[in-house]
Amino acid sequence: MKLYHGSNIEIEKIDLYKSKPCKDFGRGFYLSDNQIQSEELARFRALTVGGNPVITIFEFDESLLENGDLKYLKFEHYSEEWANFVFENRKNAFTFDNNYDVIYGPIANDRVGFQIQKLEDGSIDMKEFLNRIKYFKGVTYQYFFGTELAISKLRKL
Repeated sequence: MKLYHGSNIEIEKIDLYKSKPCKDFGRGFYLSDNQIQSEELARFRALTVGGNPVITIFEFDESLLENGDLKYLKFEHYSEEWANFVFENRKNAFTFDNNYDVIYGPIANDRVGFQIQKLEDGSIDMKEFLNRIKYFKGVTYQYFFGTELAISKLRKL
C-alpha cells in the first residue's frame, strides 16, 4: 500500500529522534493512506512554520501487520480504549512507552483534542467524552511507525 507523509520538507531519511513527543500514539513517524488528507496537513504545516507543502510517498507491505512480523495495534474507531491510549501518550510523553511497532487509528484533530483537554481537566468524564465525539463527522485515520524495525519496512518512492 502507499502511505503519504505531509510536511514542509522532503523526508530523505526517517529519524525517530526528530519526532515530537505528546502525539496521539507517541513519539514516532506518522503517515496516512489518504493522499488528500496528507496534502491538507502539508499545506497547514507550510502555513504555520514556513516553506512549501511537500508530500513524501512510501510503499508498505501491509501483510506485515497481520502475519506477526510487527507488533501492531489497531483502533477501528473512537472508543474508550483509543481515548485512554491517546490521553496517556499526550500527558506522559517521556514515561509512557507503548511498545508497538505500528499503530493505526483515528486522529485526535482539534475538535477531539479539545474534548481530550476537557477530559484531562476533569470537566467531563469518559462517558461524556465518548458521547461528545460519537457523532463527529469526517473521522480521519493515521498510521504510526514507532520503532526502527517498523521504519525499516517503509520504502520511499
